[in-house]
Amino acid sequence: MRRLSALFLGVLISCGIAAGGFGYSYSFVSADAECREVYVGGMPAGFTLSAGGAQVIGICEVMSERGVCTPASDAGIRTGDVITKAAGIKVETISELNEILSKSKGKSIELCVRRGENTLALSLQPVKDKVTGRYKIGVLIRDSVSGIGTVTYIDKQTRRFGSLGHSVVGEDHQEMKIAGGKVYQCSIVSVSKGIRGKAGELRGMFLNEEGIGSAEKLCDCGIYGQVSDSYDVTSLQTVQTSEIDEVKPGSAYIYSTVSGVCPKKYTVDIVKVDKHNKSNKNFVIKITDKDLINETGGIVQGMSGSPILQDGKLIGAVTHVFLNDPTRGYGIDINAMIRE
Repeated sequence: MRRLSALFLGVLISCGIAAGGFGYSYSFVSADAECREVYVGGMPAGFTLSAGGAQVIGICEVMSERGVCTPASDAGIRTGDVITKAAGIKVETISELNEILSKSKGKSIELCVRRGENTLALSLQPVKDKVTGRYKIGVLIRDSVSGIGTVTYIDKQTRRFGSLGHSVVGEDHQEMKIAGGKVYQCSIVSVSKGIRGKAGELRGMFLNEEGIGSAEKLCDCGIYGQVSDSYDVTSLQTVQTSEIDEVKPGSAYIYSTVSGVCPKKYTVDIVKVDKHNKSNKNFVIKITDKDLINETGGIVQGMSGSPILQDGKLIGAVTHVFLNDPTRGYGIDINAMIRE
C-alpha cells in the first residue's frame, strides 16, 4: 500500500477576494445537463496519472570529462516538452529513456518531442556524467504523478465519474497534461489542519493495486473517467443535478471524507452565487459544521471535488480554499463539470 498526501490533487489555494488539476479528446455528456441523475460522491480516490512519455520539468547541466555540457538546452528542448520517442523507440517511463541513453554510448540520437499540439524531431548527443558514469542529456523529467482527491459524482447510466472540479498541477506548480491513468480506492489516514495563511491537507493510502477504474481526461474542471463494473455503487445516494439558477444563498451541505473511506455530511452556507464566473468559482461557501472545523480547520487540500448539495440536489463541488480563512472557499457549478 502506498501512502501519499493530497499533493497536486488537493484544493487549489486562493488568497481570497472576499474577507480575507488527459490527453484524450472525449465527449463526456451532451450539452444538455438538466436533471441528470447521478450517484453522490464524497469518497476519496487515489489517482496515478501518466504523462504519456517523459515530461521535462527542468533543464540542467551535465558535468562531463570535457567540462560542463547542456545537450538538451543546445538541442532546443524546453520545460514542459514531453519526450515520446528516443532513437525511434517509444518512451513511456523514465527508466525506458535511461536505457536508450545508456545504449547510445554517446552517439547522437533523435528525440520525438510533444510540445503543446505540435510534434518535433530534435537531435542531440548524450554525454557521460563524470560522477555517475551514466549517459545524460541534462533534463529533469517525470513520467507520472500520484495523489488523492475526491470523487464528485458517478453518472447512474454510464458509470462515468467526475472529480476535483479544477485543473491539476504538479509539485513544480506546472499544470499537468496526461495520457490516462488509474483510479484506486483510498483511505484517509491523517489530516494536517488548515490555519490562516497556510492550507491544510489530507493524507491517504491506496488500499489495493488493482484499481477501481480509469482516468481518461483531465481539464480545467477536473479528472474524468470510467468506474469499473466491479465497483459497488449500491450504497451510494442517488440525486438529481440542479441548474445554477435554482441555487440561492443560504444553507447547504457537502459530502467529504476526512477519515477512513466513508463520506460524511457536513453543513455549509452558500454565501454568494456567480453563475457567469469562468474560473470554476461559481459559489462562495463557508463551512459552518463544527465537527469539520474541529477536524480540519475548514477546507483542506484533498477535499476538492467534495459534492455540494442544496435542497436535495447536487449543485456543484468544492474547488478552492481562501488562504486567509480556511473556513471559506469556492465551488464550481455541477453543470460546468458535467459539460466536460
